[in-house]
Amino acid sequence: MPPSIIRSALFVPGSRPERFAKALAAGADAVIVDFEDAVEEPLKRQARDNLAAFLQSNPQSSVWVRVNAPDHAEHLADLAFCTQHNGVVGVLLPKVESAAHVVAVHATGKPVLPIIESAKGLLALEQIAHAPGVERLSFGGLDLALDLNLNSGTPAAQLFLDQARMSVQLHSRGANLAPPLDGVHPAIGDPDGLHRAVRHAYDMGYGGVLCIHPKQVPVIHAALAPSAEDLAWAQRVVDASAAANGAGAFQLDGQMVDAPVLLRAQRLLALATTQS
Repeated sequence: MPPSIIRSALFVPGSRPERFAKALAAGADAVIVDFEDAVEEPLKRQARDNLAAFLQSNPQSSVWVRVNAPDHAEHLADLAFCTQHNGVVGVLLPKVESAAHVVAVHATGKPVLPIIESAKGLLALEQIAHAPGVERLSFGGLDLALDLNLNSGTPAAQLFLDQARMSVQLHSRGANLAPPLDGVHPAIGDPDGLHRAVRHAYDMGYGGVLCIHPKQVPVIHAALAPSAEDLAWAQRVVDASAAANGAGAFQLDGQMVDAPVLLRAQRLLALATTQS
């Protein structure tokens, strides 16, 4: 089964069970219950209990889980939890720095979404991308900037982070993965900045974005929505291809249309279907 289109993946802290239903109702393509950064150390086990109770009461619900990092004391217990619950449909793996980290998560039987957020993770990208069970990669720019001692917000830092984004996208394509997800935009009250960041990631081949507040979801979806002009063009390409009876290449408005152009048109129409 091909992976689903994910434009928005909304985090909700595992220590805040009163927010689980609200997050699922926010319209995000995926909801990620966070056992890691958003949960204080004394509440790590309670976060698992919270989600277990919610899934038992809401068996129709499906969530991803961001487990604790591979070197954290709760990592193995988090993996066991994900294995046991059908409502957990995927595992977001932070601080991944080797294919071995992915292999351990793959044993849960759930799709794996590694977050690339360290220099070691970047250097092991090829092995991580080709590890078993990986559905798509994610880019953790905030943690990466901290790990690399970048001066965040400067043109130099942006240049480095964009080169890292390019590497994540390059290895995603090389491993035939779903389009990667960009990292969170931490300024919740900055919809214009979020819109620009999403479009920037989209222009670099990213399929969606991680987010931290429900009101960021519609901004992300609007930023990723194809324009009416793009959709009209895509539909005409697909219609012309059907009329061409399977020809490998044909002309439309004086321009050659071949397999890559047709695939782009089909992707735009698929994205619009998700948007509706």
